[in-house]
Amino acid sequence: MTQLSWGRRYLMCPPEHFGVLYEINPWMHKEVAVDRDRALSQWESLVAALRAAGADVELQEPHPDVPDLVFTANAGIVNDRQFVPSRFKHPERQGETPFDIEWFEAHGYEVDELPLGVSHEGAGDALPFGSVLVSGYRFRSDAASHAYLSKITGAAVRSVELVDERLYHLDLTFCPLDERRAIIAPMGWDAYGRKVMEALVAEPLVLDDDEALAFCANSVVVGTNIVMPSCPRRVGRQLEAWGFSVATCDVSEFLKAGGGCRCLTLALDVSLG
Repeated sequence: MTQLSWGRRYLMCPPEHFGVLYEINPWMHKEVAVDRDRALSQWESLVAALRAAGADVELQEPHPDVPDLVFTANAGIVNDRQFVPSRFKHPERQGETPFDIEWFEAHGYEVDELPLGVSHEGAGDALPFGSVLVSGYRFRSDAASHAYLSKITGAAVRSVELVDERLYHLDLTFCPLDERRAIIAPMGWDAYGRKVMEALVAEPLVLDDDEALAFCANSVVVGTNIVMPSCPRRVGRQLEAWGFSVATCDVSEFLKAGGGCRCLTLALDVSLG
């Protein structure tokens, strides 16, 4: 097994102001109240699990009026000391970007922005695998953003169209495990996207529909350790057969907003060169 070269440093944001205050995906319902104390406890348990798995966790300060700042995966794309901030499609999330840029500039990153007029939602819709950056598009990111992303970062980008609005970000359908293996949810992609991923992933762990909708692909990999929001027995057996150790973390409060373990983290040690 050739372990992933990234995934040992993460940016996370405490859920001090987290809540479902608007509806921009099928999981979000404003009438469903978030238990903020429980959300904080779940978030702290996730931080502890990641640290126990061997990861370092850095913190971003929460801010009122941007409840989804907690989902740091959507902040942007990290490439060594370069940061490409997201251009959020929905106005409800656009207020997060100044805080994201502020954090990265304060920590010595060079900020390179996508042009106006295109949408892309960061690591939620783009994950490195092997020598390429796999990027989803349709619900939150535009296909046109991929050429700009490639030009800015120098990475070869493979585009995958997302087709199930419940799996609105790539990271709900794709979780790189090592250089050959990944958890995948083909139900979330169009026919061409399935062919792209079939050619790219030598050894896939293919989720069925129920497993995909339980956010099994929205997991965090730290070396040979995997932190998952849920792990059905079949999935766990295959991961263990491949040499991975699995820990599950209850993130049910965050699922109310359509986010799981991966959504709550942004890998800081990614190099796309």
